[in-house]
Amino acid sequence: MPEHPSWLPKEEILSFEEIERLAKIFASLGVDTIRLSGGEPLARNCMHELVAMLRDIQEISNINMTTNGFFLEEKAKALKEAGLNGVTVSLHSLRKERFENVTGKFAYERVLNGITAAMDTGLKVKINCVVIKGFNDDEVVEFASLAHKTALTIRFIEYMPFDGKKLWNPEKVFSGREIIERIKQSYELQPMPREPGSTSTLFEFSDGQGKIGLITSITSPFCGDCDRVRLKADGNLVPCLFSSSEYDLRPLLKEGASDVQIADFIKRCFWNKDAGVERKLDQVLSIRHIRPMHSIGG
Repeated sequence: MPEHPSWLPKEEILSFEEIERLAKIFASLGVDTIRLSGGEPLARNCMHELVAMLRDIQEISNINMTTNGFFLEEKAKALKEAGLNGVTVSLHSLRKERFENVTGKFAYERVLNGITAAMDTGLKVKINCVVIKGFNDDEVVEFASLAHKTALTIRFIEYMPFDGKKLWNPEKVFSGREIIERIKQSYELQPMPREPGSTSTLFEFSDGQGKIGLITSITSPFCGDCDRVRLKADGNLVPCLFSSSEYDLRPLLKEGASDVQIADFIKRCFWNKDAGVERKLDQVLSIRHIRPMHSIGG
Protein backbone atom coordinates (compact mmCIF):
# COMPACT_ATOMS: atom_id res chain seq x y z
CA MET A 1 0.00 0.00 0.00
CA PRO A 2 1.12 3.55 -0.60
CA GLU A 3 1.30 5.75 2.48
CA HIS A 4 -1.62 7.91 1.33
CA PRO A 5 -3.98 5.84 -0.86
CA SER A 6 -6.85 7.45 -2.75
CA TRP A 7 -10.25 6.09 -1.74
CA LEU A 8 -13.22 5.88 -4.08
CA PRO A 9 -16.30 7.90 -3.12
CA LYS A 10 -19.05 5.57 -1.89
CA GLU A 11 -21.35 6.57 -4.73
CA GLU A 12 -18.83 5.24 -7.27
CA ILE A 13 -18.80 1.75 -5.77
CA LEU A 14 -21.23 -0.90 -6.99
CA SER A 15 -24.02 -1.76 -4.58
CA PHE A 16 -24.48 -5.35 -3.43
CA GLU A 17 -27.62 -5.50 -5.59
CA GLU A 18 -25.67 -4.38 -8.67
CA ILE A 19 -22.95 -6.94 -7.96
CA GLU A 20 -25.59 -9.63 -7.54
CA ARG A 21 -27.20 -8.72 -10.85
CA LEU A 22 -23.89 -8.80 -12.69
CA ALA A 23 -22.96 -12.10 -11.01
CA LYS A 24 -26.19 -13.61 -12.33
CA ILE A 25 -25.33 -12.40 -15.82
CA PHE A 26 -21.82 -13.86 -15.55
CA ALA A 27 -23.35 -17.12 -14.32
CA SER A 28 -25.61 -17.21 -17.39
CA LEU A 29 -22.42 -17.01 -19.48
CA GLY A 30 -20.88 -20.04 -17.77
CA VAL A 31 -19.12 -18.63 -14.70
CA ASP A 32 -19.51 -21.02 -11.75
CA THR A 33 -16.81 -19.76 -9.36
CA ILE A 34 -16.55 -16.35 -7.69
CA ARG A 35 -13.64 -14.96 -5.68
CA LEU A 36 -14.12 -11.81 -3.61
CA SER A 37 -10.81 -10.02 -3.66
CA GLY A 38 -9.19 -6.65 -3.31
CA GLY A 39 -7.74 -4.47 -2.18
CA GLU A 40 -9.22 -5.82 1.02
CA PRO A 41 -12.79 -7.13 0.68
CA LEU A 42 -13.46 -7.20 4.43
CA ALA A 43 -12.86 -3.46 4.66
CA ARG A 44 -16.39 -3.19 3.26
CA ASN A 45 -19.16 -3.64 5.80
CA CYS A 46 -21.48 -6.65 5.83
CA MET A 47 -19.62 -8.75 3.27
CA HIS A 48 -21.37 -11.83 4.64
CA GLU A 49 -24.60 -10.38 3.21
CA LEU A 50 -23.07 -10.24 -0.26
CA VAL A 51 -21.79 -13.81 0.13
CA ALA A 52 -25.32 -14.96 0.98
CA MET A 53 -26.74 -13.15 -2.07
CA LEU A 54 -24.17 -14.79 -4.34
CA ARG A 55 -24.76 -18.19 -2.75
CA ASP A 56 -28.40 -18.01 -3.84
CA ILE A 57 -27.36 -17.94 -7.50
CA GLN A 58 -28.04 -21.49 -8.65
CA GLU A 59 -25.18 -21.75 -11.17
CA ILE A 60 -22.50 -20.60 -8.68
CA SER A 61 -20.93 -23.62 -7.04
CA ASN A 62 -17.92 -22.08 -5.30
CA ILE A 63 -17.38 -18.76 -3.50
CA ASN A 64 -13.97 -17.91 -2.06
CA MET A 65 -12.24 -14.83 -0.72
CA THR A 66 -8.71 -13.42 -0.73
CA THR A 67 -8.02 -11.29 2.34
CA ASN A 68 -5.18 -9.82 4.37
CA GLY A 69 -6.75 -11.45 7.42
CA PHE A 70 -7.02 -8.27 9.50
CA PHE A 71 -10.79 -8.64 10.09
CA LEU A 72 -10.97 -12.40 9.66
CA GLU A 73 -11.09 -13.45 13.32
CA GLU A 74 -14.29 -11.48 13.94
CA LYS A 75 -15.96 -12.22 10.60
CA ALA A 76 -15.02 -15.83 9.75
CA LYS A 77 -18.05 -17.41 11.41
CA ALA A 78 -20.58 -15.14 9.67
CA LEU A 79 -18.86 -15.65 6.31
CA LYS A 80 -18.95 -19.43 6.71
CA GLU A 81 -22.61 -19.39 7.73
CA ALA A 82 -23.41 -17.19 4.72
CA GLY A 83 -21.97 -19.80 2.38
CA LEU A 84 -18.31 -18.90 1.82
CA ASN A 85 -16.29 -21.98 0.88
CA GLY A 86 -12.76 -20.83 1.61
CA VAL A 87 -10.33 -18.01 2.26
CA THR A 88 -6.86 -17.30 0.97
CA VAL A 89 -4.89 -15.17 3.40
CA SER A 90 -2.01 -13.00 2.21
CA LEU A 91 0.91 -13.56 4.60
CA HIS A 92 4.30 -12.51 3.28
CA SER A 93 6.43 -13.19 6.34
CA LEU A 94 6.35 -15.48 9.37
CA ARG A 95 8.58 -13.07 11.27
CA LYS A 96 6.68 -10.47 13.26
CA GLU A 97 9.01 -7.52 12.72
CA ARG A 98 9.33 -8.17 8.99
CA PHE A 99 5.58 -8.65 8.60
CA GLU A 100 4.88 -5.35 10.30
CA ASN A 101 7.52 -3.62 8.21
CA VAL A 102 5.93 -4.65 4.91
CA THR A 103 2.32 -4.07 6.01
CA GLY A 104 2.87 -0.96 8.11
CA LYS A 105 0.50 -2.43 10.71
CA PHE A 106 1.09 -3.98 14.13
CA ALA A 107 -1.25 -6.84 13.29
CA TYR A 108 0.85 -10.01 13.10
CA GLU A 109 -0.95 -11.85 15.93
CA ARG A 110 -4.30 -10.56 14.71
CA VAL A 111 -3.76 -12.10 11.26
CA LEU A 112 -2.58 -15.42 12.73
CA ASN A 113 -5.66 -15.47 14.96
CA GLY A 114 -7.78 -14.84 11.89
CA ILE A 115 -6.26 -17.84 10.12
CA THR A 116 -6.96 -20.02 13.16
CA ALA A 117 -10.54 -18.75 13.40
CA ALA A 118 -11.15 -19.48 9.72
CA MET A 119 -9.84 -23.03 10.13
CA ASP A 120 -11.96 -23.54 13.25
CA THR A 121 -15.13 -22.57 11.37
CA GLY A 122 -14.44 -25.16 8.68
CA LEU A 123 -13.44 -22.77 5.93
CA LYS A 124 -10.86 -24.12 3.51
CA VAL A 125 -7.75 -22.03 4.18
CA LYS A 126 -4.82 -21.26 1.90
CA ILE A 127 -1.88 -18.93 2.46
CA ASN A 128 -0.47 -16.68 -0.28
CA CYS A 129 3.13 -15.56 0.05
CA VAL A 130 4.67 -13.19 -2.49
CA VAL A 131 8.38 -14.00 -2.58
CA ILE A 132 10.74 -11.08 -3.15
CA LYS A 133 14.45 -11.64 -3.70
CA GLY A 134 16.49 -10.15 -0.90
CA PHE A 135 13.46 -9.55 1.29
CA ASN A 136 11.74 -12.79 2.30
CA ASP A 137 13.20 -15.51 0.06
CA ASP A 138 15.07 -16.75 3.16
CA GLU A 139 11.69 -17.79 4.63
CA VAL A 140 10.66 -20.17 1.84
CA VAL A 141 11.59 -23.30 3.82
CA GLU A 142 9.89 -21.92 6.94
CA PHE A 143 6.66 -21.55 5.00
CA ALA A 144 7.11 -25.04 3.56
CA SER A 145 7.53 -26.40 7.09
CA LEU A 146 4.25 -24.74 8.08
CA ALA A 147 2.49 -26.47 5.18
CA HIS A 148 4.14 -29.79 6.06
CA LYS A 149 2.97 -29.66 9.67
CA THR A 150 -0.61 -28.61 8.93
CA ALA A 151 -3.35 -29.14 6.39
CA LEU A 152 -2.66 -25.74 4.87
CA THR A 153 -1.78 -25.08 1.26
CA ILE A 154 1.00 -22.48 1.00
CA ARG A 155 1.12 -20.80 -2.40
CA PHE A 156 4.28 -18.95 -3.36
CA ILE A 157 3.70 -16.11 -5.83
CA GLU A 158 6.36 -14.54 -7.99
CA TYR A 159 6.66 -10.80 -7.40
CA MET A 160 4.41 -9.04 -9.92
CA PRO A 161 4.17 -5.35 -10.98
CA PHE A 162 1.13 -4.54 -8.84
CA ASP A 163 2.60 -3.08 -5.63
CA GLY A 164 1.30 0.22 -4.35
CA LYS A 165 4.71 1.88 -4.07
CA LYS A 166 5.90 0.86 -7.57
CA LEU A 167 9.03 -0.86 -6.26
CA TRP A 168 8.72 -3.83 -8.62
CA ASN A 169 11.51 -4.67 -11.02
CA PRO A 170 12.58 -7.96 -12.65
CA GLU A 171 15.70 -8.25 -10.50
CA LYS A 172 13.52 -8.71 -7.42
CA VAL A 173 11.71 -11.74 -8.85
CA PHE A 174 12.55 -14.98 -7.04
CA SER A 175 11.41 -17.60 -9.54
CA GLY A 176 9.22 -20.62 -8.95
CA ARG A 177 12.10 -22.84 -10.00
CA GLU A 178 14.33 -21.30 -7.33
CA ILE A 179 11.59 -21.71 -4.73
CA ILE A 180 11.15 -25.42 -5.42
CA GLU A 181 14.89 -26.04 -5.55
CA ARG A 182 15.29 -24.46 -2.13
CA ILE A 183 12.42 -26.43 -0.59
CA LYS A 184 13.71 -29.71 -2.05
CA GLN A 185 16.87 -29.28 -0.01
CA SER A 186 14.71 -30.03 3.03
CA TYR A 187 11.63 -31.89 1.77
CA GLU A 188 10.71 -34.41 -0.90
CA LEU A 189 7.96 -33.06 -3.15
CA GLN A 190 5.79 -34.71 -5.76
CA PRO A 191 4.27 -32.59 -8.57
CA MET A 192 0.50 -32.72 -9.04
CA PRO A 193 -1.29 -32.28 -12.38
CA ARG A 194 -2.24 -28.66 -13.08
CA GLU A 195 -5.91 -28.18 -13.80
CA PRO A 196 -6.72 -26.12 -16.93
CA GLY A 197 -7.37 -22.52 -15.98
CA SER A 198 -5.71 -22.87 -12.58
CA THR A 199 -3.30 -20.13 -11.57
CA SER A 200 -1.07 -22.46 -9.56
CA THR A 201 1.01 -25.57 -9.98
CA LEU A 202 0.73 -27.79 -6.90
CA PHE A 203 3.21 -30.08 -5.18
CA GLU A 204 2.48 -32.46 -2.33
CA PHE A 205 4.83 -33.68 0.37
CA SER A 206 5.73 -37.34 0.11
CA ASP A 207 5.03 -37.80 3.83
CA GLY A 208 2.76 -34.86 4.76
CA GLN A 209 -0.77 -33.56 4.32
CA GLY A 210 -0.01 -29.98 3.31
CA LYS A 211 0.65 -28.74 -0.22
CA ILE A 212 2.92 -26.24 -1.90
CA GLY A 213 1.64 -24.12 -4.77
CA LEU A 214 3.54 -21.99 -7.27
CA ILE A 215 2.07 -19.04 -9.16
CA THR A 216 4.70 -18.27 -11.78
CA SER A 217 3.10 -15.35 -13.59
CA ILE A 218 6.46 -13.85 -14.56
CA THR A 219 8.80 -16.75 -15.40
CA SER A 220 6.24 -19.29 -16.65
CA PRO A 221 2.88 -17.59 -17.26
CA PHE A 222 -0.36 -19.45 -17.88
CA CYS A 223 -2.06 -16.91 -20.16
CA GLY A 224 -2.88 -19.54 -22.78
CA ASP A 225 -5.70 -21.14 -20.79
CA CYS A 226 -6.63 -18.29 -18.45
CA ASP A 227 -10.43 -17.95 -18.34
CA ARG A 228 -10.67 -15.40 -15.52
CA VAL A 229 -12.09 -11.91 -15.57
CA ARG A 230 -12.26 -9.31 -12.78
CA LEU A 231 -15.13 -7.03 -11.96
CA LYS A 232 -13.72 -4.06 -10.05
CA ALA A 233 -15.53 -2.43 -7.15
CA ASP A 234 -16.26 0.59 -9.35
CA GLY A 235 -17.90 -1.50 -12.09
CA ASN A 236 -14.96 -1.65 -14.49
CA LEU A 237 -14.29 -4.99 -16.14
CA VAL A 238 -10.64 -6.13 -16.28
CA PRO A 239 -10.18 -9.13 -18.60
CA CYS A 240 -6.41 -9.28 -17.92
CA LEU A 241 -4.53 -7.93 -14.90
CA PHE A 242 -1.38 -7.50 -17.01
CA SER A 243 -3.17 -5.08 -19.34
CA SER A 244 -4.29 -1.58 -18.44
CA SER A 245 -7.50 -2.05 -20.48
CA GLU A 246 -10.74 -1.67 -18.53
CA TYR A 247 -14.40 -1.57 -19.63
CA ASP A 248 -16.97 0.37 -17.64
CA LEU A 249 -20.23 -1.45 -16.88
CA ARG A 250 -21.71 1.26 -14.66
CA PRO A 251 -23.31 3.30 -17.47
CA LEU A 252 -25.18 0.20 -18.64
CA LEU A 253 -26.40 -0.45 -15.10
CA LYS A 254 -27.40 3.15 -14.48
CA GLU A 255 -29.07 3.74 -17.86
CA GLY A 256 -31.38 0.74 -17.77
CA ALA A 257 -29.67 -1.70 -20.13
CA SER A 258 -31.19 -5.19 -20.23
CA ASP A 259 -29.37 -8.29 -19.00
CA VAL A 260 -28.96 -9.39 -22.62
CA GLN A 261 -27.32 -6.08 -23.57
CA ILE A 262 -24.97 -6.27 -20.60
CA ALA A 263 -24.11 -9.90 -21.40
CA ASP A 264 -23.29 -8.95 -25.00
CA PHE A 265 -21.04 -6.14 -23.76
CA ILE A 266 -19.23 -8.52 -21.39
CA LYS A 267 -18.65 -11.02 -24.19
CA ARG A 268 -17.18 -8.34 -26.45
CA CYS A 269 -14.85 -7.22 -23.66
CA PHE A 270 -13.72 -10.77 -22.95
CA TRP A 271 -12.96 -11.50 -26.61
CA ASN A 272 -10.86 -8.32 -26.69
CA LYS A 273 -8.78 -9.74 -23.86
CA ASP A 274 -5.09 -8.87 -24.03
CA ALA A 275 -2.66 -11.71 -24.78
CA GLY A 276 -1.14 -11.00 -21.37
CA VAL A 277 2.34 -11.17 -19.94
CA GLU A 278 3.12 -14.27 -22.01
CA ARG A 279 3.06 -12.22 -25.22
CA LYS A 280 5.23 -9.52 -23.68
CA LEU A 281 7.83 -12.12 -22.73
CA ASP A 282 7.69 -13.80 -26.14
CA GLN A 283 8.23 -10.46 -27.87
CA VAL A 284 10.94 -9.41 -25.41
CA LEU A 285 8.85 -6.45 -24.33
CA SER A 286 9.54 -4.81 -21.00
CA ILE A 287 7.10 -5.47 -18.18
CA ARG A 288 6.29 -2.32 -16.27
CA HIS A 289 4.22 -1.48 -13.21
CA ILE A 290 0.60 -1.75 -14.35
CA ARG A 291 -1.74 -0.87 -11.50
CA PRO A 292 -1.67 -1.12 -7.70
CA MET A 293 -3.72 -4.10 -6.51
CA HIS A 294 -5.05 -2.17 -3.52
CA SER A 295 -7.00 0.08 -5.90
CA ILE A 296 -8.90 -2.68 -7.68
CA GLY A 297 -11.28 -4.59 -5.44
CA GLY A 298 -13.44 -7.16 -7.17
